[in-house]
Amino acid sequence: MPVTDALDTWERRLDVAGHAIPYFVLVLTTAMYLVIGTDPGQTKAVNVGIAVATGLWMLWWFTLHPGWRSRPGLMAVFFVGVLVAYAVLGLRDPMFGFYSFAGYIYAIEVLPGRWKLAGVAATGVLAATSLFGGLPPAEVGPILIYLAVVLVIVTIASTFTMLGHVTTEQSRRRKEMVAEMAAMMEENAGLHAQLLIQAREAGVLDERQRLAREIHDTLAQGFTGIITQLQADENPPRHVETALRLARENLAEARRSVHALSPPALEGANLPDALAEVAAGWMDQTGVPASVHTTGAARALHPEVEVTLLRAAQEALTNVAKHAGASRVGLTLSYMEDVVTLDVRDDGAGFDPTVRTDGFGLVGMRQRVSRLAGALVVESEPGGGTAVSASVPAIPAEVAR
Repeated sequence: MPVTDALDTWERRLDVAGHAIPYFVLVLTTAMYLVIGTDPGQTKAVNVGIAVATGLWMLWWFTLHPGWRSRPGLMAVFFVGVLVAYAVLGLRDPMFGFYSFAGYIYAIEVLPGRWKLAGVAATGVLAATSLFGGLPPAEVGPILIYLAVVLVIVTIASTFTMLGHVTTEQSRRRKEMVAEMAAMMEENAGLHAQLLIQAREAGVLDERQRLAREIHDTLAQGFTGIITQLQADENPPRHVETALRLARENLAEARRSVHALSPPALEGANLPDALAEVAAGWMDQTGVPASVHTTGAARALHPEVEVTLLRAAQEALTNVAKHAGASRVGLTLSYMEDVVTLDVRDDGAGFDPTVRTDGFGLVGMRQRVSRLAGALVVESEPGGGTAVSASVPAIPAEVAR
């Protein structure tokens, strides 16, 4: 069993024991009073009745209604009732002074902050008074002895209360730290998995682009040169015409292979058209209107730039469908001199960007954009919709060739 689980088990056992001690002490003290006490029968009956009423008070206010323990006002009434019962019993017979354990336990359990010490001190004063046999007579000697007893009991009780409070706070902080570490480990595991997926996707994309360049630079250009040479003869013989036809067919196959190895989402389309196609498909699936606008002069960019922005749009739209409950979405693709920016805005429920979530969508988008030395900005507030802006360098397509 892990150490934390063992400690939690012991804490639960101590909690149960702490709730049982007041009843145990009350019953034991009452039984000792009935056996040893020298009071007449009528007085004993009254004291036992007060003890039974005290037990019912604890049962009703604390044991049977655990939800009340989080309400300071009700718990203040409950604790005052416990003190009054203890004061009456302790002053009627010193033997009930042992019931002071209940006052200490309830003060620590139900009173907030510094009121714990006040409750413990009040219980200590009552315990000292009970052990002293009541209030001292109006003489200097008995009063000094009484005050010394009060001081000793209150000091000891307050010291142990402070130690218990510190121990409880350390336990609470330990649990919080363990919970935070578990959350961090879970998040790191998710991020690691996300990074592996992205690395795999990046590797596949790079390999596809490499193969496309190889085919373009070797086979396609070679077939083009062969066709040019075969077309030089105006009246070629039959076998030359056959070779020309085969060269054209294989050039077409090579070009189809190049297109097939291009980024799938951008196959046969530029980035604005691909965004429009993605938005249209998303709109058909969700029924939410989605518009696409392009500003600036659209131009061909490096394939990884276009794929990054397209993936950002897809992830943003996925988040809108899952969480936003929006009635409309707008995508704006802005071509500037050195930067291209994609803005996705919705009028949905929004969220607090400062609150950590368990999802990895925004994290993945940010990492993908950062890989191109870009930036991802998220603006949102509860009830105010969400705006996601991804900006990356406008690397021209010629760089990939």
